[in-house]
Amino acid sequence: MFDKILIANRGEIALRVIRACREMGIASVAVHSTADSDAMHVRMADEASCIGPPSSADSYLSIPAIISACEVTGAQAIHPGYGFLSENARFVQIVEDHGLTFIGPTAEHIRIMGDKITAIDTIKELGVPCVPGSGGGVPDLETAKAFGDDIGYPVIVKATAGGGGRGMKVAETAADMEMAFQTARSEAKAAFGNDEVYIEKYLTTPRHIEVQVFGDGKGKAVHLAERDCSLQRRHQKVLEEAPGPCITEEERARIGKICADAVARISYAGAGTIEFLYEKGEFYFIEMNTRLQVEHPVTEAVFGIDLVREQIRVAAGLPISFEQDDLVINGHAIEARINAERVPNFSPSPGLITQYHAPGGLGVRMDSALYDGYRVPPYYDSLIAKLIVHGRDREEALARMARALGELIVDGVDTTVPLFRDLMQDADLHKGDYNIHWLEHWLHRTYASPDG
Repeated sequence: MFDKILIANRGEIALRVIRACREMGIASVAVHSTADSDAMHVRMADEASCIGPPSSADSYLSIPAIISACEVTGAQAIHPGYGFLSENARFVQIVEDHGLTFIGPTAEHIRIMGDKITAIDTIKELGVPCVPGSGGGVPDLETAKAFGDDIGYPVIVKATAGGGGRGMKVAETAADMEMAFQTARSEAKAAFGNDEVYIEKYLTTPRHIEVQVFGDGKGKAVHLAERDCSLQRRHQKVLEEAPGPCITEEERARIGKICADAVARISYAGAGTIEFLYEKGEFYFIEMNTRLQVEHPVTEAVFGIDLVREQIRVAAGLPISFEQDDLVINGHAIEARINAERVPNFSPSPGLITQYHAPGGLGVRMDSALYDGYRVPPYYDSLIAKLIVHGRDREEALARMARALGELIVDGVDTTVPLFRDLMQDADLHKGDYNIHWLEHWLHRTYASPDG
């Protein structure tokens, strides 16, 4: 086992890793920018090393500074948290070249899954379901119509050289295909100088479902069921829950086994998440995240397992401490991501915390680096806390979340807490009746104009 681990991150995730280290009897090293000199993760770690000025590029993203901090402190391993360098294959390679251990997957696995096309090709080979489509360019209208009939409508015609939403047209029925195909081609030609298009199944009301996987790097892997992360704003997750309120036991077992078998076949090491769009009982692969997720606490809550501890164990060459048969879902968990932002326009709100009181009681967890007198810096992500609740069932978890939000006090900066208090009153949310578009519509209804 490692004697000392450096945490190449900040905020609540750095604190989360430090806590796991302390329970395991491992010394921790916090790195920080000058803007974070008084941050909680710096105070809580056994050692701290300043690695640069406020700018992320010159501090938390500076590979030479992080490697130097390891050499100076004698840390043997680096935990990247999430964001920053957590999915940077070059960083992993440099860490290994310096005789250090990266707590996460190999550089090769990060590289494969970081490239969307390579990821889809790899995932398909491993038997994971993907969005049905042409798989490449469609040469003419007749071929396009044949694909449409085969896949089933609606379909979307996309420019292969696309971007920015241009060269994309939806065909709701076979009658719409000619117009969609011709328009997408002409837009693509005008925008990109390339009129090649491909076709995919178009999902109208999908949910965002992600499966938590964990591998030992030696050909063994398990899944820890799924999380529903459909409540999103501008493709950013806002609230997550586990297990998914719409996923059946049969669907869970089926997709979980597919994902666990896939990562076992490539000898994946540590925590990973395979993300899907889900509609009408079918799963369609989006991407794989080769790291710990922000929302990992809801999975920890329903399984009673410390995922960070397991990451450290596997990186040290130890086996996973549980088997698939040991993993039984217990109750329901929900996480609210609390940002220092002003509702309804979601403008960042850095500043001095004049009062902070975390909620407590049964089944309540607060992951946050806030404290009275802390100054939220303007240089980084606006996430300041994660409120996680666990109940015997979904109804109890929702009631507990509403109660905990009522207890939470964060004064001095604007936060998204009012948004969650309003959400907890919504009937559709209580029924679990939502998809990836639902929150955007809810914001428009509730606040008239969420963009100010």
